[in-house]
Amino acid sequence: MSPGIFAVVVSLVACLHLAFWALRNPHAAAPSVEGRLPSVSYNRFAEPSPDGLNVPEARIRADLTAIAKYAKAVRTYASTQGLERVPGIAAELGLNVTLGVWIDKDNARNEREIASALDLARRYPNVTRLVVGNETVYRKELTVAELIKIVRRVKQQSPIPVASAENWQTFAEHPEFGDAVDQIFAHIIPYWEGFPRETAVRESLAIYDKLRAAYPNKKIVIGEFGWPSAGHNFESAVPSPIAQAVILRDFVARADARDIDYNIVEAIDQKEKLFEGNVGPYWGILDTSLRPKFPWTGPIVDRNYWKTALLAVLAGFLLSITILALPGATVVQATLLAVADHLIGHWCASVLVYWQTHYLLHGEAITFAIALPLLGLLAPIVRSRVNELAAVAFGRGPARLLKLSPPMTRTHSPKVSIHIPAYREAPDMLLQTIDSVARLDYPHFECVVVINNTPDPAFWRPIEARCRELGPRFKFICVQNLVGFKAAALRLAMAKTAADAEIIGVIDADYVVDRAWLKDLVAGFADPEVGIIQAPQDHRDGDRSFIHAAMNAEYAGFFDIGMVERNEVNAIIVHGTMCLIRRTALEAAGGWSSDTICEDSDLGLTIMEHGWRAHYTNRRYGWGLLPQDYRAFRTQRSRWAGGAVQIVRKHWRQFLPGVSRLDHHQKREFALGWLSWFGAEIVAVAAAMLNLIWVPFVAFKVVAIPDALLTLPILGAFLISLVHFASSYQMRVAIPYRQMLGAMMVFMSVQWTVASAAVTAALPARQNYFHRTRKGGGVILNAPFAATPEAVLGALLVIGSLTIYATNVYRFFETDLFATILLIQSLPFLSAVALVWLERFSNRKLRRAVGSQATT
Repeated sequence: MSPGIFAVVVSLVACLHLAFWALRNPHAAAPSVEGRLPSVSYNRFAEPSPDGLNVPEARIRADLTAIAKYAKAVRTYASTQGLERVPGIAAELGLNVTLGVWIDKDNARNEREIASALDLARRYPNVTRLVVGNETVYRKELTVAELIKIVRRVKQQSPIPVASAENWQTFAEHPEFGDAVDQIFAHIIPYWEGFPRETAVRESLAIYDKLRAAYPNKKIVIGEFGWPSAGHNFESAVPSPIAQAVILRDFVARADARDIDYNIVEAIDQKEKLFEGNVGPYWGILDTSLRPKFPWTGPIVDRNYWKTALLAVLAGFLLSITILALPGATVVQATLLAVADHLIGHWCASVLVYWQTHYLLHGEAITFAIALPLLGLLAPIVRSRVNELAAVAFGRGPARLLKLSPPMTRTHSPKVSIHIPAYREAPDMLLQTIDSVARLDYPHFECVVVINNTPDPAFWRPIEARCRELGPRFKFICVQNLVGFKAAALRLAMAKTAADAEIIGVIDADYVVDRAWLKDLVAGFADPEVGIIQAPQDHRDGDRSFIHAAMNAEYAGFFDIGMVERNEVNAIIVHGTMCLIRRTALEAAGGWSSDTICEDSDLGLTIMEHGWRAHYTNRRYGWGLLPQDYRAFRTQRSRWAGGAVQIVRKHWRQFLPGVSRLDHHQKREFALGWLSWFGAEIVAVAAAMLNLIWVPFVAFKVVAIPDALLTLPILGAFLISLVHFASSYQMRVAIPYRQMLGAMMVFMSVQWTVASAAVTAALPARQNYFHRTRKGGGVILNAPFAATPEAVLGALLVIGSLTIYATNVYRFFETDLFATILLIQSLPFLSAVALVWLERFSNRKLRRAVGSQATT
């Protein structure tokens, strides 16, 4: 893609992103409020001091000074712990006070509150009424009858009217309570009624009218009316800065027009107000810095909206610049990647603005501190999958797959030495492999068979005899007590290799090769810069069962999708079977190394670091045997993951500038490949386990609910992974949908296996241990359950999800989303459990069938 076309694409996507922000700009109109409000709630939580819990006088003075610009009066909730200073300071500022008397089960404190409030009412003429109790009945601190006794007692001693504040339902259900007070202070808060923004004011005033009809001769005050600017939803009520401004301005205009007495909750945001969840700190018309959160006149706009928009577009644009590094990207491919970059930029900007505009409560601080590093790793993983999907669906198609050349003339065919390492392999299987090598249509080759650490003659004598029958081209080596795993056997084979052999071929002991393997591929070494030619793995026993068919399809996805794309930038992963290596390249790289348990990938990367080129063909030239069962499959995948981490630990310095001959494309592919494989699985398992720890805190509202900013990316990543898997398989892997579903289950099922192996391999002072993969037929009777950790984690995640759903009676969106994420996170673990049980069911059927045949 030329720089000009690239500039057009990324600029167009950036403009569309900006247009999206412009179209959804949440500006709104509402009636203007010109004068000061009749009353606002004022409360501060007491702080420790030498005299006990106390609200400092300086704090009260600063607060009331700010409030006086917007209100004529304040309503307090207590008359002790420093709040007894409010009437005096308010008088200096021209504010009236509706004085609160806090009532709860603490009789001693109740007496102090009553005495202080009566004293203040007598001393300060700006105290216009007393409010005895605040939602005392709602909190079940006292009964209605008990509270009435206190109210009547205060009325006898008070020089001013006495009210009591409760939810409006309390007054509607207890007319004797309304009759006992001078004024009814009814809390009508549309958010806690679950009213949507569009009808909040209308339905609140309808409640007021209902109370007005019930108490026609009583003064009724809407003691609390408000709407939060942030936090979780409550049924249909959704907080936002715009909603708060629109609802409060609309309510004030309507209430003033009807001459309704009311009090707005509340004056100032309170970060400490956690008992209402993450919505509690956001009820104020002023923020904690005493700045107004919205204008009372003129248009209503989100002050941070365009900052967020510009930051999101800029971040997306900067991320899009990396598309230039992709060779041969098409317009559609670049467009899709740019959209992904802008989505990531959108999220990054939203996180930054959230950080600046919200009060990070202790629960939120913990969730963000844990989640952001994990999501930071998730972003490049998701982008790499989008990149692969875009390349497969909209790219130019593979351009670097090895093209088959005309057969080389007999006089120019370099000699190939084929190495077959074997460890306790079934003789019949290995004989098939040797016989297929003997049938190769290639003139100059030898075969070195190395059987190591296999003392039982029954395993190696038939192989020795066959090699002897096939003549001097087939060399047989049997060695015991060999140290160094498969790499040591391959080093021994190199030592016995003919001096004139130029190419080394490596196949596993179970692989039957096509006669044309060498004839077709060795010609690629005519290019002197080519060091490796890799053919894909395939299997000849994929029809043994549904699980084996699914395993085979899962392997095919890697070789038909991932390897093809990596080959485009000379960054394939070398596998120790169906692999041809130039001898000089192998020797220059130091030969086979035993310091990792994936000696093949280790050697391949080392050869590339020396500047050699690698080629790949997706045509099948060999067919091996699948792992014997699901447990063996997990063992193999565990070894691959652990070996990959060992390779990272060994080679990371080679990725530093100027250290090796790897180009930036190769470095990118290897780094993203590792991150997208074992990195993604580690992130997924870590996120699942951390979410499990969080379940009881969310279920019982102990801390703030994880914000959607932290959970939506997980849902998005899951959906992108599904689309990536299904679309790529449909376009590149020719298998039925049923088999593709099985491959998806197999792919997901090894999440715990890969993550645990990778973490274990990353620990210091780990001793390498090579686990051989059992292959071939047969059934292991009474085998232990192969997915116990997955069963436990999957069950806990499902139970946690159901618990969250069940306890979320008010349908908080963030809570339901969190429960959904738990279910999604359970799928990989449950896939492993399902495969194990499916395999056991199939084995039982097979044993019954064999038993019935034996009896007949």
